[in-house]
Amino acid sequence: MNETMSGAMNGKIALVTGASRGLGRAAALKLAQQGAGVIGTYQSNAQAAQTLVDEIGRDGGKAAVLQLDVARCDTFGAFADALCKTLEDTFDRENFDFLVNNAGIGIHASFIDTTPEQFDELVDIHLKGPFFLTQTLLPYLHEEGAIVNVSSGLTRFALPGYAAYAVMKGGIEVLTRYLAKELGPHGITVNTLAPGAIETDFGGGGVRDDHDINQFVAQNTALGRAGLPDDIGGAIAALLSEGNRWMTAQRVEVSGGMFI
Repeated sequence: MNETMSGAMNGKIALVTGASRGLGRAAALKLAQQGAGVIGTYQSNAQAAQTLVDEIGRDGGKAAVLQLDVARCDTFGAFADALCKTLEDTFDRENFDFLVNNAGIGIHASFIDTTPEQFDELVDIHLKGPFFLTQTLLPYLHEEGAIVNVSSGLTRFALPGYAAYAVMKGGIEVLTRYLAKELGPHGITVNTLAPGAIETDFGGGGVRDDHDINQFVAQNTALGRAGLPDDIGGAIAALLSEGNRWMTAQRVEVSGGMFI
């Protein structure tokens, strides 16, 4: 077993959407390092998802992956059935402990150029999907479990070209508070994690691959660089730790101090 696995989350199981790449992958790895079992979802890249399972397995952890398109609410019932089978077959459990609503896409378009089709796609993936996926999976989320909804620093600061995307993330932040209120009697905590600009392939990979964009981010960030996936993966794992059981309905920005 990897010596970094602390075992602090031994016996816990986390479901992470969009775990085959980027922030979801980083979160899955960090949770596994803490001893949690991981069920990741992927939309189309089964090979990348299996690579995640293999990496966690090599480090002594246990993981599984399931296909899921978060834009397709009509498939959530079948996904829940597949999840239950995976929980039983792989983890000998009937429920799971942590839900990380992370899966998403980036669309960059000015307000004036945003199309109804782009807007609807963002609604389906970033707002409607997490709303109804969480609703579908609640019967299988352990009482005193935890939910983390991934938002964006763009709900606090504004950059041209992200109006529609930021609107969806603003909705997720409101949803977080309502879920925290309604699920609180079951001991379930619900928080928002809002990343700043991170070096991934998200939205075409501009922050990672474009030197000028990367430098713009670094110059406007207190810690002097763009974020890395591990920065967010570690923060998600920290939010789900036992020490945060009294935190709920909060928005936590993890941006290195971007635009402060």
